[in-house]
Amino acid sequence: MLAAAALLLSGCDQVGSAVDQGSRTADKVGTCAEALGLADLNPLVDPAKFKARAEDKERRLRELAGNVQDQHVKNALLGMADSYVEVQKERIEDAGVVAKWVQRNVKKIDALRAACG
Repeated sequence: MLAAAALLLSGCDQVGSAVDQGSRTADKVGTCAEALGLADLNPLVDPAKFKARAEDKERRLRELAGNVQDQHVKNALLGMADSYVEVQKERIEDAGVVAKWVQRNVKKIDALRAACG
């Protein structure tokens, strides 16, 4: 009887662990999808609007990073958020500055995709 109870409890622990793992995976997938959806930023709008959008994206990426368990995803999200902080400080009227930022940001997005994969 005691052995059967121990076996039952062991099975419950395994099911609970699988459920926890599944919810973490779902959390990671949802977080990755939302973060990748934030990755666009149109430099052809007026500079004030551009910087406001960059600030909003940075804030949302940091919120996502605060809510995800996977450390690789968290680091990638924070890297992307930092990228949006950088672009807020740039002179976006200069096409060369924007092009360099886009190149850096593509690398950050690739890092997020790799962490999410």
